[in-house]
Amino acid sequence: MSEHRRKPPQPEGGGRASARRAAQPRPGRGAAERDVPTASHSGSYAPQPSGSRAEARRSAQRGSGRGRGTGTATRGTGRPDKRLINYPRSDRDGWKRFVPSWKFVAGTALGFFAVITAGAGIGIAMVSTPDPNKAAQAQNNVFYWADGSQMVATGGSMNRQIVPISSIPRSMRDAVIAAENESFETDKGVDPMGVARAVYNMATGGSTQGGSTITQQYVKNTYLDSDQTLKRKATELFIAIRLGVSEEKDKVLAGYLNTAYYGRDAYGIQAAARAYFGKDSQNLNPSECAFLAAVLKGPNLYNPDGGIGAAATPALNEKRARERWSWVLDREVEVGRMDKAERAKFTDADFPPRVESEQARGMTGQIGYLVDTAKAYVMKTKSITPEQMALGGYRIKTTFQKPRVDALVKAVEDTRNGFIDEKGRPETDTFVQFGSASVDVKTGALVALYGGPGWDHKYFSNNANTSGVPVGSTWKPYVLAAAMEYGTQNSKGKGISADSKYMANDLTVINNREGRPLRDASGAPFKQKNESPTPFGYVTLNEAMEKSINVPFAQLVFDVGHDKVKAVAKSTGILEESINPNTDASFALGTSTPSAIRMADSYATFAASGTHREPFSVTEVWKNGEKLSGFEAPKDQRAMDSAVADNITKVLENVVENGTGKKVKKLGRPAAGKTGTTDENKSAWFVGYTPELSTSVVLFRTDPNSPDKKLISMKGVGDIPSLHGGDIPAEIWTEYMGEALKGQPVKQFPEAEDIGVTADSAGAPSPTPSAVLSPSPSPSTSPSTSPSPSPSPSKGGRPSCPPWKLYCDPDTTRGTTNGGTDSGTTSGNTSGTSSGVIGGPSGSPTPTGKPGRPGGITGGFDDAGS
Repeated sequence: MSEHRRKPPQPEGGGRASARRAAQPRPGRGAAERDVPTASHSGSYAPQPSGSRAEARRSAQRGSGRGRGTGTATRGTGRPDKRLINYPRSDRDGWKRFVPSWKFVAGTALGFFAVITAGAGIGIAMVSTPDPNKAAQAQNNVFYWADGSQMVATGGSMNRQIVPISSIPRSMRDAVIAAENESFETDKGVDPMGVARAVYNMATGGSTQGGSTITQQYVKNTYLDSDQTLKRKATELFIAIRLGVSEEKDKVLAGYLNTAYYGRDAYGIQAAARAYFGKDSQNLNPSECAFLAAVLKGPNLYNPDGGIGAAATPALNEKRARERWSWVLDREVEVGRMDKAERAKFTDADFPPRVESEQARGMTGQIGYLVDTAKAYVMKTKSITPEQMALGGYRIKTTFQKPRVDALVKAVEDTRNGFIDEKGRPETDTFVQFGSASVDVKTGALVALYGGPGWDHKYFSNNANTSGVPVGSTWKPYVLAAAMEYGTQNSKGKGISADSKYMANDLTVINNREGRPLRDASGAPFKQKNESPTPFGYVTLNEAMEKSINVPFAQLVFDVGHDKVKAVAKSTGILEESINPNTDASFALGTSTPSAIRMADSYATFAASGTHREPFSVTEVWKNGEKLSGFEAPKDQRAMDSAVADNITKVLENVVENGTGKKVKKLGRPAAGKTGTTDENKSAWFVGYTPELSTSVVLFRTDPNSPDKKLISMKGVGDIPSLHGGDIPAEIWTEYMGEALKGQPVKQFPEAEDIGVTADSAGAPSPTPSAVLSPSPSPSTSPSTSPSPSPSPSKGGRPSCPPWKLYCDPDTTRGTTNGGTDSGTTSGNTSGTSSGVIGGPSGSPTPTGKPGRPGGITGGFDDAGS
């Protein structure tokens, strides 16, 4: 029925009215009816129109197109779009619609240029030129003790004094222009490439600084205390452009030199001349000018006094400053600002000497080191630059406790005065350095440190935070902790106990993880040397730690894996950059070089049952009356299982009770610790702790004025043939801890639960009673001159000590004849252990009656001892 009611299609070309009629639906027709196809000889039909007005209009438009005789409706063939911006282009087809016309491109570029020009003009008109008399006014930084009392106020005294260009020597101007901005006298104040680089760096999250002209740097100096933002950078750019076209070059150069930061809290050329050379700027010679131009590269890294960070030591800064100084002089010749004859007058030996730093005045004793440590912490926490810090205005409350700092200073000075005689023994007693740090176990707060004689004695290196001094056998607890935590190849993945036995005989061959012998430089099997040739046989790891025997730990580190030991050390706070990356046997014996601060904080992790707290030195910082965030105590972190940490404490308590740290027993309260001595006695350590405090003490010898700062042997220092960690460092530790804990209740360490499995090393005998020692798998290359003692040497036959001898222990004696030699074997690498280990047979007095337990590592690193 429906196909008879349906009208036949209208013929093409019926006009617009016909098209509209064809597109209009019939009233009363439902959707179902419209979708019914009609019969036709030409085949099936498409569905009928839905009947909406919009579709009717589209249908009419299509009909209109056909009515014009086009036959099809094609995009882009109608009239051009009359939009203001014809993009995408309506008169093009396909991808050509998105190709802009030359008019569009030209118009866009012209418009962009107009906007930039107008914006720059407005920006330049709105900014004002800087006033060097108002720029970067320095203020004091005030530091406070932990109890809130004032420690010291620094800075402010070196605030700049503006000088005219006539008071700045031509040689200074030449040096700065040659080094910083060769085209200064001809450029317009801006380096387009430098600006583009700065914008790109900010857009990509990088540094906000780029290559700048002297004009730009001068402008930047007036914004040191502002945020590093794109807005500030744009303001600097506008000011630089304005200065470049409106100011005389001499005025801009004088402004830069009067506002630049030169280090030593000196802003401006006059202050810098007084700070480094004790003279007015107009009296500077070309060499001194080249030095100041070199320092401008970055005072934190080029001031020979040293700066903030591991890369800014006095030695490294001195090296960089000398190289830069020489380069500046050469550069002046290269750009025609100094003739070759003048340059030839300045050799490396003519590097200008400096006067004593003004900063040292008022920073007597330990104050300089305390302030330096706190400043570094604040700058790191808030990303503050040295230049910003030098501007001052900060109020900094530290964690340092004055009574404990005074106690530590007294302990060091009492000991120094008791055994150092630089005048009487100049060959041995000069250049001995002390360093120490003390950390609160419960919080990680640095409560005291000893950094050296003091800035007022021209010693600017902080020995408490020094690097490059190997820690010796104080590293062994990390090897044992890793074995307890991760197990060994012999424990089937289970942690081992300190009762596990390892071969301890001198000159034992050490095997790698595959069970094959290590090889020395000659290709022969590597034999680890102990401090003495005593044939200990197989001993427990507890006894090996007690006597600080090298061989067991040299083998244990391979059985555990070096990576596991490194992971344990890092978890307790040892910085990765201070850990020796080598995977040799000597790694277990202390070739790494953490600072005294890091060692004290790391051992505090054992005292806190495996909870690590990062060391910190600042609790509050105020700036312009506003308290800055970020100085809360660092959060606790679980470094190791508490049972592992408590068992390490138990082992280290035994070191104090029966081993190399016996002198610490005089403290009269629970204590745990480890001694450490390195090859040729180049350093000696004692690191120990009570339940309240963890403290490290280090002695080493180096000439602070030498260019390389190499360690010197301490043999003979204090008239002691061989100085060890159980001697002077243990004495200092005990005296300090006694005073620091005076009046406080005695606390006990947590009781250590039994953990791990007994996993003896390969070749260990079964645990059956025997009066005969097990043979060493690798016999000593030379026969021992001492009778073989039992695995637990007798302690009888001890000689008595004089009433007071700093190096004497009534329980032990040490010697050189039966103890081997400190030169080690033919490899020249040596090691030793600390006080309390008998150099020969147990209880045998040494022939000389003098202290000292020489020994060495064969073919290994020169540091193992205790």
